[in-house]
Amino acid sequence: MKKFFGFLTSNASLVVVSAAILAFIWPVLTSWVSGSTQTVILGLIMLTMGLTLTPADLKILVSRPLDIAIGALAQYTLMPLIAWTLTRCFGLSPALAIGIVLVGCCPGGVSSNIMSYLCRGDVAFSVGMTTVSTLISPVVTPLLVLLLVGETVDVDAWGMFKSILIVTLLPVSLGFGLRSWCSKIKGFDSVMAVMPSLSVVCLALIVGGVVSTVHDSLMAGGFGLFLLTFAVVLCHNSLGYLLGFLLGTVLKFSPAKRKTLSIEVGMQNAGLATNLSSQFFMAVHPLAVVPCAISCVWHSISGTLLASLFNKLEKK
Repeated sequence: MKKFFGFLTSNASLVVVSAAILAFIWPVLTSWVSGSTQTVILGLIMLTMGLTLTPADLKILVSRPLDIAIGALAQYTLMPLIAWTLTRCFGLSPALAIGIVLVGCCPGGVSSNIMSYLCRGDVAFSVGMTTVSTLISPVVTPLLVLLLVGETVDVDAWGMFKSILIVTLLPVSLGFGLRSWCSKIKGFDSVMAVMPSLSVVCLALIVGGVVSTVHDSLMAGGFGLFLLTFAVVLCHNSLGYLLGFLLGTVLKFSPAKRKTLSIEVGMQNAGLATNLSSQFFMAVHPLAVVPCAISCVWHSISGTLLASLFNKLEKK
């Protein structure tokens, strides 16, 4: 069982991509992952994140406030602005523009900590950034979305605030509380070992559910729609990695911190963006969820590739 769970965790990209392909071929497999079910699954992902937090992790927020503030500010300025600029450069429809802007306005991805570990980055810095960006997301994410696309589409900022609060802050707090309360119970370490693989499975289900939902729209739009959306997602993600690394270089961060800042800025919680687009925009703009779904898959792949690239460059 440990080997199986380890396989899921170390091959997260493969699992998510496989789920997307299977859902596209047989949409009925994951068509049940929608609405409240999708929200519950996303809540489970955030619960696993909360279970990995310890009091020592929270002390990082106090001991390194400047580093973490710089990282969170970079994430919530660079990624939304890059997303908004790309919608103009590519001339995206309102629906696709909503999707990519949503991805840019969401907090850091929960798997970014794993990627920082794999590339020998500053894991404590990564955990601190992810924690802070997640904690402030109920306020910051709706405001940024309202600011960037509020003139073209109706944005229910208050509804988004409540939704993000329910699927991020509450599960993370619950997970942290359970970790503090149950850490000394026999067998708890074995349960904790399963959490990363559970997060991977949940993310795969969300991606599969979204692909099932937009299957007909993708078929109608053809390969051109997929190619255009993927190109935007690729540019958004890659520019985030690049500008995050360059910012760390300008600020004279250590190599480990530069790598972590690059990953934290570039990787977004696309699962949350998927959930928000499904709840608040899909009824009027069905294609809004497509960039979010593609980002879910691509960020897992690109994060792994970037970590491997950093390791190869370090050896050279």
